[in-house]
Amino acid sequence: IIRPGVAKSGMMREYILRYRNKSRQEQARKALPELYDLLKETYGVMVYQEDVLKVAHLFADLSLAEADILRRGMSWKFKERSEFHKVEQKFFSNCAKKGYDKKTITDIWNQIETFANFAFSKGHSASYAVESFQALYLKAHYPMEFMVATINNGGGFYHYESYFHEARMAGATIELPCINCGDMLTTINDNSIYIGFHLLHSIEAKTVSEFLTERKQNGQFSSLINFTKRIAIELDQLRVLIRIGAFRFTKKTKKELLWNAHFLLGKNKKTIVKNELFKTSVQELKLPKLDYSQNEDAFDEIELLHFPLSSPFSLLEKFPSINTQSSHMKKHIGKTISILGYLVHIKRTKISSGANMYFGVFRGVDGNWIDTVHFPSYSKQQVFQGKGCYKITGKVVEEFEFVSIEASKIKRLYYQNSENTSTRLKS
Repeated sequence: IIRPGVAKSGMMREYILRYRNKSRQEQARKALPELYDLLKETYGVMVYQEDVLKVAHLFADLSLAEADILRRGMSWKFKERSEFHKVEQKFFSNCAKKGYDKKTITDIWNQIETFANFAFSKGHSASYAVESFQALYLKAHYPMEFMVATINNGGGFYHYESYFHEARMAGATIELPCINCGDMLTTINDNSIYIGFHLLHSIEAKTVSEFLTERKQNGQFSSLINFTKRIAIELDQLRVLIRIGAFRFTKKTKKELLWNAHFLLGKNKKTIVKNELFKTSVQELKLPKLDYSQNEDAFDEIELLHFPLSSPFSLLEKFPSINTQSSHMKKHIGKTISILGYLVHIKRTKISSGANMYFGVFRGVDGNWIDTVHFPSYSKQQVFQGKGCYKITGKVVEEFEFVSIEASKIKRLYYQNSENTSTRLKS
């Protein structure tokens, strides 16, 4: 029912209303019993592509061949053909002979015309339903494993960040890629999920394959020096691994490791693997204590993974004094509130007048979802400025037990350091 045709014809909402309200079903049955009985399974609403054939053949007395011309002829290209117009005329004349008034005939025709070309067949719908329930079962009972499988399957509608967030909400600890514990794909061990090297930007698959093979054959790496002796790797690739925290098992800071990497390679751009008869030691640099900010890690993660593991709200330049939590929105139905949200997705659509309206999906400070509606009357004053944290002001509404915010104002908040930081967060 969310297919464009059913939604555009207005029958999506009508189906939901009839599904939830038996008295509305009865009203529809009394209004046009012949049509309702044909489509009893879907409460008198045309939902499946076969419904066009059923209505045309049994309600309008068209032959099955004529009904199929009607079904296939809903595209604009086909409508130019004379056969389609003949069937259209016969549809109206047959219905009129059966005593239906012109408004009823026209309403039924409009429903067919607006949805037939964009509807699913019943078999297609049924197969999707089975797959959806199977996926829902796995997500409900094995949420962390399900999310890892989704990530390794290339994700889906949302960015990888959302799937890791969902796994975290299910109780998982998300770990950065690790030289000793990680793998090419994202892996799960108990409640720990290690981000796979396949999601790390700027790293070559060949590099990852080489050190994973070496680790499998000769055991884990004991230090950065041990790694550079066993793996032929270019300096820029080594820097990426250090900056993402893949050598955190050494207990050294990133800055210390970067200094040591440059020291070990010297003027060489790539390490050279040698078979040594005797083990030789390399003197490590003794460095003074280097300045460190936790946000530096977040910015490295944003650049190399395109999302931070820490909360994006922790990067705000100034955290607004707003206490409303997304999980508590039901307490505020009918009230105008302000709430913080991290933008996940925007959907733009046009209303009948041609004006733009938007649907937004945000993540609250407590990790729960926030859905927003931005009507045309406010859309001109509201400007989405890319990925980031927003202050959202609007009225909390509820429909079919679904809570959302009719936004009247949104404002993107600044991140720490500089505007350059905000630009990096838009990726």
